[in-house]
Amino acid sequence: MKEIYQQAKLLQSELVKIRREIHQNAEVGIQLQYTKAFVKEKLIAYGYEPQDIANSSIVATISGELPGKTMLLRADMDGLAIKEETDLDFKSVNGAMHGCGHDMHTAMLLGAAKLLKKYQNRLQGKVKLLFQEDEEGFSGAKAAIQDGVLENPKVDAAMALHVNSGTPSNMVLCGLGHFMAGCTLFRIEVSGVGCHGAMPENGVDPINIAAHIYLSLQEIAAREVAAQDPCVLTIGKFAGGQTPNIIPEKVVLEGTIRYKNKETGDRIFERIQEISNLCAQSFRGRAVVTELSSAPPLINNDEMIYEFCDYIKQFIAPQQVRILPQGGMGSEDFASFSYQVPIAYLLLGAGINQENEAYGKPMHNQGVVFNEDILSLGSSILTICAMNWLSKHRND
Repeated sequence: MKEIYQQAKLLQSELVKIRREIHQNAEVGIQLQYTKAFVKEKLIAYGYEPQDIANSSIVATISGELPGKTMLLRADMDGLAIKEETDLDFKSVNGAMHGCGHDMHTAMLLGAAKLLKKYQNRLQGKVKLLFQEDEEGFSGAKAAIQDGVLENPKVDAAMALHVNSGTPSNMVLCGLGHFMAGCTLFRIEVSGVGCHGAMPENGVDPINIAAHIYLSLQEIAAREVAAQDPCVLTIGKFAGGQTPNIIPEKVVLEGTIRYKNKETGDRIFERIQEISNLCAQSFRGRAVVTELSSAPPLINNDEMIYEFCDYIKQFIAPQQVRILPQGGMGSEDFASFSYQVPIAYLLLGAGINQENEAYGKPMHNQGVVFNEDILSLGSSILTICAMNWLSKHRND
């Protein structure tokens, strides 16, 4: 293991170059033409035969000299539709930004791809490398699964690694069980009848209806969900009207539900529909509720988590590896894999303010900066965990 870790360190300068190229050319959603072409070029140079999958995703498989199971390693490639506000020499200037570290993940998995080729004679079974589109929109994992990424060869387990700003560099966080919350993004379109503000009796005020809907939705988490069942309902967008003296035709609310139990999320969404429709009807209007996107709760396989922690502790200091009995309310579309195969989803610390004043800003912040020094460790973790898991479980 230490040998692979040392070899990964030799790749550090190459990984930094790869990461910066991807960072400078950030793309969003399912349209990742530049990133896809760049990653495919690298994989071909490393000796792989990458295949297109879904819209802009890529899959490549490496087979060991000995038969065995198949492990999938995933890196997400998409950025965010925000303008970068860092002082980096290689910052993106196209209106998109890798503010969640997916450029780091892609570089790490390319590093793992190169290491796996180097140690192919020791590999037992197969490793499938998935470079995935649209994690941020929660469609990428579902699209890859629907397109057959878990078949031919059949995948037996899957792993992903995500950098985490605000956690000390090189610290590995290993969460148990329901580690990430499920998420449902929704839109409520409230329709009324527009009229002049001086004569509201001639119209139906959608702003008034939307205000009642907003307040009524707060009752769901407060009075309909047990306190022991974590959930959050947030309205992040409330838009309607153009001028101060005209009642508009329509108001739009958009929000998110976060939940640790899928059944709770489904029940909350049903109640959002019921409350919105009944509120609108009560005030002579109409409401239409639409699900924009969703990801289920992410459920780590505890056996894999403990096993991977043991592997990682063999080449970095044990105090840098922490088991987390519970996670937070953030969401991740890799969760979709956890309902198909056992998964391990780990977090890798990417820096805190005490290390460097540039580090430690929140994820998705326009000014977030990640410590590139962790890239080779990320490649090591992916490679070593996959190879050792395949070796240990080859005869299961």
